[in-house]
Amino acid sequence: MFVFGAAVLFKLFSIQFLQGEKYRALADTRVVKNVKIPANRGNVYSVNGNLLATSVPKYDVRIDLLTPTSNTFEKYLIPLCDSLAAYSGRSSRSYQKALRKARANRNRYYLLARNVGYGDYIRLRSFPMLRLGAFKGGLIVEQTTKREHPMGAIAQRSIGYERFDEDGNVTRAGIDGAFGVKYLRGTDGQRRKQKIGKGQWKPLSDANEIEPKDGYDVYTTIDVNIQDIAHHALLKQLEEYEADHGCVVVMEAKTGEIRAISNLGRNENGYYYERLNYAVGEAHEPGSTFKVMALMAALEDKVVDTSTVIDTGVGYKQFYGKGIKDTHGHGKISAARTLEVSSNIGLATIIDDGYAKQPQKFVDHLQDWELDKPLGLPIIGEGEPVIPKPGDKIWSRNALPSMAYGYNLKLTPLQTLTFYNAIANNGVLVKPKFIREVKELDHVVESFDGDNEGDKICSDKTLKEIQNILKHIVERGTGRSLYSPYFSMAGKTGTAQTEYWMKDWKENRRYISSFAGYFPADNPKYSCIVVIHKPSVKKGYYGADVTGPVFKRIAQKIHTDTPIIDEVKTLEVKHASVEKEFNSFYKTAQTYKTIMPNVVGLPAMDAVALLENMQVHVKVKLQGSGVVKSQSINKNIKLKNNQTIILTAS
Repeated sequence: MFVFGAAVLFKLFSIQFLQGEKYRALADTRVVKNVKIPANRGNVYSVNGNLLATSVPKYDVRIDLLTPTSNTFEKYLIPLCDSLAAYSGRSSRSYQKALRKARANRNRYYLLARNVGYGDYIRLRSFPMLRLGAFKGGLIVEQTTKREHPMGAIAQRSIGYERFDEDGNVTRAGIDGAFGVKYLRGTDGQRRKQKIGKGQWKPLSDANEIEPKDGYDVYTTIDVNIQDIAHHALLKQLEEYEADHGCVVVMEAKTGEIRAISNLGRNENGYYYERLNYAVGEAHEPGSTFKVMALMAALEDKVVDTSTVIDTGVGYKQFYGKGIKDTHGHGKISAARTLEVSSNIGLATIIDDGYAKQPQKFVDHLQDWELDKPLGLPIIGEGEPVIPKPGDKIWSRNALPSMAYGYNLKLTPLQTLTFYNAIANNGVLVKPKFIREVKELDHVVESFDGDNEGDKICSDKTLKEIQNILKHIVERGTGRSLYSPYFSMAGKTGTAQTEYWMKDWKENRRYISSFAGYFPADNPKYSCIVVIHKPSVKKGYYGADVTGPVFKRIAQKIHTDTPIIDEVKTLEVKHASVEKEFNSFYKTAQTYKTIMPNVVGLPAMDAVALLENMQVHVKVKLQGSGVVKSQSINKNIKLKNNQTIILTAS
């Protein structure tokens, strides 16, 4: 028994003194813990200051019913329940019964209100008993933040989000996701909580141990007016053609700033919403919009000029055993005309004849334009372009003629638009921009207005020729249905087969319709691309019919809302008589401060203005209008305060 007792004493000594720190730390971790307080995420704004995304604080208000003393509890219970009843509509008696029962059950975490806004939180905190705070009244407040988009579904995917699941995995979409870590997220705070049983944790104090630091605000390049125009123009066409999904991007030609980006996909119920960022992330065969790049390469290498005659035959031609079709035969036409009428045979003939013996030379142009590389956007999930080259697995003798009219390669809509924007911007390539500056209140943390210009994509001669062809496409080519004599546009239609490798394609044909271009044609302000996937073939699938009208609607609406204003230079022309009259008035105003001047001969309104701005306060009555003919007080008379002067004019 002595040995056993000694062993117990030794063990107690060991736990208390030798291992005490270990067990005390273990107890603390199980009873008290540090809880992260998320910082308020920074706001996302449009280029004109409209709020696109914001973090709204939400509060859970609880009460520790064991903290108030018996006297405090009985004194404030009925007033508290009356206030809660007025707030929620529930009866005061039911609150009294519930709170008494919770106190009897030793509830230290009783919920009074969940997920309330700041205004309601301040109101609840002022209620009897709760206003005593955490130590006397038992008030417990837990704050969370909820990300909201004031514009609703418009551009929601492009504005984006940053979400964490239960396992800590993060999903970052759009602008919010791209700039969350560096700018928007902020620095989290810290608060200590104590375990009170039943898996519940109560804050130990009413204040935070470490206060959270809010994130910076990001100002994007999005224009809410243009975004609204693009969104509804795309939505209308998707619904009309019962398409699977589509996207629109509007870019400012000079700067590369994205003014609008809309991505709409259809759900199982047939409604369209911002499902995925197709403009940035979906690489696909562009079809006829790529013909511009193909012809530009040929013009640069002088393989052809715009007047070279190309024989397109009756609408069918074989290349290395594979047939290529046009919608109908065009016969012998110029190289420029092959692009205007979007002849597959014409472009395939030009590229195959010019580069069959040296295909890498053609591919070199595409690589020089960096069409084989992603744009390097900050937005996560950019699609990977595919530009095959000799030696690749997908390369064959048919690769070159297929690439000429937009097959056997892949580009994202934004990549295609960036190239067309360079044509609009006098050949200078600019990278798309989604963000203009980062701010902390009024302080600019970082600005992105720096130099965004790249190299010219081609010679001035080739550029001018391509610009003329794109303009003619709308005036007399495949886009002639879009022509308006009142507003000029330039661009290229595109119609590409998709999923043609699937067995059911002939029974269920699928197409991608597109239109890429810029407006106005002569002095471009904006470039734009519209891509719509799988429109109903019963209603139409050609680019001119499906996507062209969206482009036209956006262009004309933007032009109508933001017309180009010419400077009225005649306003700055100086007339001798006006100058003389002004100098006389100015001299009189500077000379006479308290003495009545001679205002006869002055315009009546000038005379009134002069007298009412003297150093003495006088009352001026004007009879008639025009030029002053007489004045009731003669010149050089000293004026008195509140004196009345009558002017007669005619």
